[in-house]
Amino acid sequence: MTDQTLRLTTAQAIIRYLNAQFIDVGGVRQRVCGGGFGIFGHGNVTCLGEALYDMRDTLPLYRGQNEQSMGFAAAAYAKYHLRQRFMFCTASAGPGTANLLTAAALAHANRLPMLMLCGDTFLTRLPDPVLQQLEHFGNPAYGLNDAFRPVSRYWDRITHPAQVIQSLPAALATLLDPADCGPAFISLPQDVQGWAYDYPVALFDEKTHRIRRQTPDAIEIADAALALKAAKRPVIIAGGGVQYSRAVAEMTGFAEAHNIPVLETIAGRANLHDTHPLNIGPVGVTGSDSANAVAEAADVILSVGCRLQDFTTGSWTAFAKEARIISLNAARHDAGKHMSLPVVGDAKLGVEALGAALGDYRVPASWTAYAQGERGKWAAYVAENVKPGNRPNSYAQAIGVVNALCDTRDRVVAAAGGLPAEMTANWRTLDIGTVDVEFGFSCMGYEIAGGWGARIAQSEVEPEADTIVFCGDGSYLLMNSDIYSSVLTRKKMILLVLDNGGFAVINKLQNNTGNESFNNLIVDTPTVPDAFAVDFVAHAASMGAHAVRVDTADGLAEAFKAAKAADKTSVIVMTVDAYEGWTTQGHTWWEVGTPEVSDHASVRAKHAEIEASRAKQRRGV
Repeated sequence: MTDQTLRLTTAQAIIRYLNAQFIDVGGVRQRVCGGGFGIFGHGNVTCLGEALYDMRDTLPLYRGQNEQSMGFAAAAYAKYHLRQRFMFCTASAGPGTANLLTAAALAHANRLPMLMLCGDTFLTRLPDPVLQQLEHFGNPAYGLNDAFRPVSRYWDRITHPAQVIQSLPAALATLLDPADCGPAFISLPQDVQGWAYDYPVALFDEKTHRIRRQTPDAIEIADAALALKAAKRPVIIAGGGVQYSRAVAEMTGFAEAHNIPVLETIAGRANLHDTHPLNIGPVGVTGSDSANAVAEAADVILSVGCRLQDFTTGSWTAFAKEARIISLNAARHDAGKHMSLPVVGDAKLGVEALGAALGDYRVPASWTAYAQGERGKWAAYVAENVKPGNRPNSYAQAIGVVNALCDTRDRVVAAAGGLPAEMTANWRTLDIGTVDVEFGFSCMGYEIAGGWGARIAQSEVEPEADTIVFCGDGSYLLMNSDIYSSVLTRKKMILLVLDNGGFAVINKLQNNTGNESFNNLIVDTPTVPDAFAVDFVAHAASMGAHAVRVDTADGLAEAFKAAKAADKTSVIVMTVDAYEGWTTQGHTWWEVGTPEVSDHASVRAKHAEIEASRAKQRRGV
C-alpha cells in the first residue's frame, strides 16, 4: 500500500468497494448492499470467500440451500426495500451459477436489483477443460455465464483486476437506476479473482448514493394535461412504480384533488387502502368486475408506473379501442407502449406536475359515483366469496381468514399458480406496500424463498410485523428448503400450504379450453398408478418448523393465531378443492393459443368462443 494505492485481489477489491457504498433513504444513511446469499464451491470459495470473511460483520452472508432460491430471496429483499437496497448472490462455476438463471430472469422481468458474483473458468485456459466447464469447440471464450446476457441489465466478465474500477460503479448505477433497474451479472474467472492490482485508495472511499428523480418534459406534461382535461371518464391505473418512486401520497392526493377513480395492477396492489373511496379494485385478467367495468368505459387512462403486461390489459381487450392512454413512467420503453402518450419521468414528480397543470379540473361526479357503485358490488362479492362454508375449502376462504386476523403491517407473499389471481381479487389491503404477489415472471418456487428474503428485509425495519406466505402444493414441492433457512437464521415466517392435489389452476385452464384433465392433477396423471398425498406437516417439521394440518376455516384461524404468537417459522397445511373453489368473477379475456384444428368437438368450440372475443383487442393504437 502507498498513499495513493492499495494492493488487493480482484475479489477483495469487489467486496471492499461494496462495503463502502451507502444510500440516503429519507434522510437515513445505510449500506446500499444489505449483504448477500452464497453457496460456495471451487469457483468462488478460495478467493471471493476469503474476501467475504473479512467483511462478514458489515456484509452478512446468508448460506443458501439452492442458488435459485437465493436469487428469489434477493429479489424479495429488494422489493421490500422498494429497490433502494439490494443483496448479492454468489455461486460457483458451473451448475451453481446455472441455478441462478431463473432467478435472474425473475429479477429482470420485475425490474428488481440483484447483483450476481459468479465463478467462471480460468482466463489463462492453462488447465482447460476444467471441472464443470462447457466446451464450445468453435468459440473457447463462450461459456455458461454468457447465458446470463439476455436476463441481465448489466453483464461483464472481469478479465483483468483493473476492470473493477469501471465495472463495479457501472453495475451499481444500473442497480439503482429507476429506468433501467434490474439484475447485474459479474463473471469472475477463478484465476482473475486471486490476481492482485494496485487500486486507487479513492475507489474505496465511502460514497452515499441517492435515487435519481427524472423531471418529466414540460411539453409532455402539457400534452397529458390537455388530454386529461378533455376527459369525461378518466381512470388512473397505479402500478408498482408508484411505490418504487415513493409516490403513494402524491398519487393519492392527485386522485383526490381531481376525483379520479384508481385501479391497481398486480404489482401495484397496496397502493391504496381497501377502504379508500377512490380505490375501485384490481384491473385485468386477475382483477375485479368493478375495475374492469370502469376500465372498459373509460375514455382516458392515466397509467402511472406500469409496464402494461397482458394480465393488466386483458391482452389489450380491457380498454375501449378509442380510449387514450397516457403513460407516466421512468422508463422510456414502458412509457411508449401501444402508442401511449408518453410522459417519461419520475412518478412522484410527474403526478405533481400533472396536478399543477390540471388546476381545478374535476372529474364529473356521476362518473366517480358510477365507479364507486361498481366497487360496492365487488366488495359484496368478495365478502361472500371469502366466507367459510359457502363451498368446499378454497384459496379465497383461506385468504379471508388470514386477512381478518393479520396485523396491518404484516406482509403477504404469493406467486404463480392460482394464488396470484385469488390474492389479487380477494385480499383487502390493510396498509400501504404490504403485498408482494410475484406475477411479473409468474415463477413457481418464489413463494418460500421470497418470504425468507422479505423477512430478512422486514426484520431490519419492522421486526414486530410478520411475513405471511401463501403457497400451493406444487410450488412447495418445487422449492421448499428455505423453511430450513428461515429456522436456521431465526427469520420467522408463517407459511400456508394450500394443497389442491397438483397444478390445479392449469387444470382449470385445460378444462376451460375444452381439453380433458391430463397430467396436471396427480389423480389425472396416466403415469401415476397410485396417487397419494404428501405429508407436508411431517416434511416441514423435519426442517425445524412448527407444523400443523387443519381441515376447517375455524381450525385455520386457531392455527394462524398460534403461529402469530410463535417465535419461529410455522407451517399450516390445508386441503382445498381443485374444482369448485375458484373466484369466478372479475376476469377479462386473456389470449392463449388454442388449436385451430382438433378431433375434439369441445376444443373446437372453445377455440371459436375464445377467438370471437378478439374483436375487442387493441392493435397497437
